[in-house]
Amino acid sequence: MSFAELSLICLVAILGPLLAARRTWHLPLVLGELLAGVVVGRSVLGWVNSDNETLKFLADIGFALMMFVSGTHVPIRDRTIRAAVGKGTLRVLITAAAAAALGTGIALLFGLANAPLYAVLMASSSAALVLPIMDSLKFKGPSVLELTASVALADVAAIVALPLAIDPSHAGPKAIGAAAVAACAVALWWLLRHFEANGSRQRLHDVSEDRKFALELRIQLTILFALAGLAALFNVSIMLAGFAFGLAVSAVGEPRRLARQLFALNDGFLGPVFFVWLGASIDLRQLGGHPQMILFGALLGVGAILAHATARLTGMSLPFAVASAAQLGVPVAAATIGRSLGVLAAGEDAALLLGALVTIGATTAAASFAARHPPANTQVGDASPEAPSGGSEGSKGRPASGT
Repeated sequence: MSFAELSLICLVAILGPLLAARRTWHLPLVLGELLAGVVVGRSVLGWVNSDNETLKFLADIGFALMMFVSGTHVPIRDRTIRAAVGKGTLRVLITAAAAAALGTGIALLFGLANAPLYAVLMASSSAALVLPIMDSLKFKGPSVLELTASVALADVAAIVALPLAIDPSHAGPKAIGAAAVAACAVALWWLLRHFEANGSRQRLHDVSEDRKFALELRIQLTILFALAGLAALFNVSIMLAGFAFGLAVSAVGEPRRLARQLFALNDGFLGPVFFVWLGASIDLRQLGGHPQMILFGALLGVGAILAHATARLTGMSLPFAVASAAQLGVPVAAATIGRSLGVLAAGEDAALLLGALVTIGATTAAASFAARHPPANTQVGDASPEAPSGGSEGSKGRPASGT
């Protein structure tokens, strides 16, 4: 990978802000970055090689950081989040039941043997896509907390269930790895709370701010990458590492100054790199030789939307229910593992990604509709992270706008 290619990626990623700039469109920031990746990637122009190891590593860093930031935005200390987790669990179970029925029906219709895989895909939800979309449109309120809980639970459950559905021989080690990452996150939460209580965190902050050391950022990134390394060791998604650590930080309280630093690093560079790489990794040209797989992929996407729409039965607004259907990381992993194991039919891997694109389109449309017509218990805010309301740079809490 060269600097010229990196410059191209940063350039085309500007399509995200360009599409999102017109407020009346209510388009999420990541949409333009994903579309730019599809155009310059293997599906169209082929200017960006998504298999380049350096680019993949940068994208992994962006993914881990983005999920960490998303985790810090979950108000763990807010009592309403407990009820949201309960409802989220119920919705995930209902969605999974609907996905199982739809997955079985689609497998029978096309004569394919991967019904459990299709059920996992349709029940999954991508926190890496849904949370930034909702964040970029600045949704706030109890309904957003419930959506966040549902998406996070569905994402984690799908990550754990995918090996059982497509590669059961390696499911045990991955379950152990997931448990190890979760245990480390709990231990980190205890340590952070201890350092906050005895004043060590504030003293460190004062020295860092006075001497311009950025110590908090350095320490947080060190811990984040260590957890990501642990997840990679057990072949567990680094999504779990980033999100779990973000929850631990949120449970203690994130300094505003650190939040602004993370905003610049994530939203200004590594986040766009991740989404452009993600779009570039999709190869839709494979569907040309297998036209029946186009219908198959479309039905997978529609099935996922219908499965997640069942959340309406538990009180979630239909736009938010549809918005929770977005998926990509799990289908990409399924296509990659399936190709390597030889368990997918010809063109089936590309169909899995086509289904994911259908869900992304539905999520974008649903989120845009919700921004124009906010559901009950939902507000659409508009504040700048550079000007948090109240408190000094060292005070706890998120900036006024999501990062």
